[in-house]
Amino acid sequence: MIEPSLALYGDAFERVDQLIQDLLETTGVRYGLLVDRKGFVLSHKEALWAPRPPALDSVATLVASNAAATAALANMLGERTFSEQIHQGENGTLYVESVGTDSLLTLIFDASVPLGKVKVYAKKSITQIAAILEELKDIPPVQLGEDFSQGASALLDDLLG
Repeated sequence: MIEPSLALYGDAFERVDQLIQDLLETTGVRYGLLVDRKGFVLSHKEALWAPRPPALDSVATLVASNAAATAALANMLGERTFSEQIHQGENGTLYVESVGTDSLLTLIFDASVPLGKVKVYAKKSITQIAAILEELKDIPPVQLGEDFSQGASALLDDLLG
């Protein structure tokens, strides 16, 4: 089973979530997602006024796939990477930028929001989010011992019979 490449939880999750919320409020972006490169949504926010969001899991998977294809193109052209992607339609824009090596900030907004404003504020947020994600790399992984496994099995047996 494929699992997210990052475990974003607790204080780190709250700080990233707040940075995305602040970014939405500052820029007028409708939806903001932090997606890992495997296509998992790590955090997401939507503006209060935004219509119902698209299927975020599908967006995350497609964004990660597109980032992988773009990385392959960059490599073919002798570039280390293309750090950002912009997809503009008649009514909306999808802006994706790398956050470190493991994740992508994905912003969805309508034509009334200036792309330049989004890019300026996104770069500031990306620096802050990348610092938080870097902190997580120093935290040792949670080790669940045999006691946990036995306790969980006993609880499930009690619950399910």
